[in-house]
Amino acid sequence: MNKKELIEAIEKKRDSILVTYITGDRPPFNTRIAGDVVPLLSKQLEKFGKCKKVSLFLYTSGGDMLAPIRIVKLIRNHCDEFEVLVPYKAHSAGTLICLGADKIVMGKLGELSPVDPSTGHPFNPQNPNNQQQKLEISVEDLNSYFLFAKEKAGVKEDQMGEVYKLLVEKLHPLSIGNAYRAYRMAKMLTERLLSLHIDIEKEKEKVKKIVKEITGDITIHAYPIDREEAGELGLEVEAPEAETEKMMTELYEEYATTMKLGQPFHPSELLGGQDAASIDYVGAYIDSKELSYQFTFKGKAQKLIRNNQTAIDMNMDSQSWVEKNN
Repeated sequence: MNKKELIEAIEKKRDSILVTYITGDRPPFNTRIAGDVVPLLSKQLEKFGKCKKVSLFLYTSGGDMLAPIRIVKLIRNHCDEFEVLVPYKAHSAGTLICLGADKIVMGKLGELSPVDPSTGHPFNPQNPNNQQQKLEISVEDLNSYFLFAKEKAGVKEDQMGEVYKLLVEKLHPLSIGNAYRAYRMAKMLTERLLSLHIDIEKEKEKVKKIVKEITGDITIHAYPIDREEAGELGLEVEAPEAETEKMMTELYEEYATTMKLGQPFHPSELLGGQDAASIDYVGAYIDSKELSYQFTFKGKAQKLIRNNQTAIDMNMDSQSWVEKNN
């Protein structure tokens, strides 16, 4: 089956309207979850009107932490039930979208991740001469620094002030504050997204456990939370039946083949043996059976000789969403 046929077949199986949201992970054409998709998703949903259930087929490595709550609220306003289908990765901001769903349908390869936003120090203190190079700081790095001081270095509680002073000699205090603010934002967003379909007061302990694990206890940002572990956290997770999972995998592979997801990139492939070529590459999709939006990179690639070495120059003329009929 082609992409449209797979979307229609999965809709029939799930008794829902299916919209796909796929972001690319192949530099330099990688894309991220962002707020600019909200009006595009709205146009997709307006095609179907108010419906019983919407299934969002999602693949992403993450993105803007504020976009998920806008995306989730938009979708929930168009349906009575909202589920996310996860054939493979729904990391970081993608995990936040999943937290706002009534149900997460995860394939065998499906994985969520912790929500641990990083912020940039004004410059990298290891290389202060390069003001353009920023040092990524996460609140988990900061927590681990203080835990190491206590648990491994044997620093007493009344000596922790000195440990903090050592830290601010290397990092600007506002950068530390910014990292902590990002952590508080992730915690707040996690709670608010869960509250859209869980009674926070009645299930206080369940929500507390999910928030603690997703935003704090799992200290490695890329740690894969599979469907068994997601269920153990207390999330509403479903393993699809074999036929549905097969179609989910085939639909993911349709996008993976077109976008070359997970494959390394070399500019020479654009030229195809020529000295110059046009760039026309799709880095993200928002699809339904009715309509397709494609985030398209357009530009030119040209072979050059620099210092007696062959080089390839890439110039992008535009990066924008393009509407296509399915």
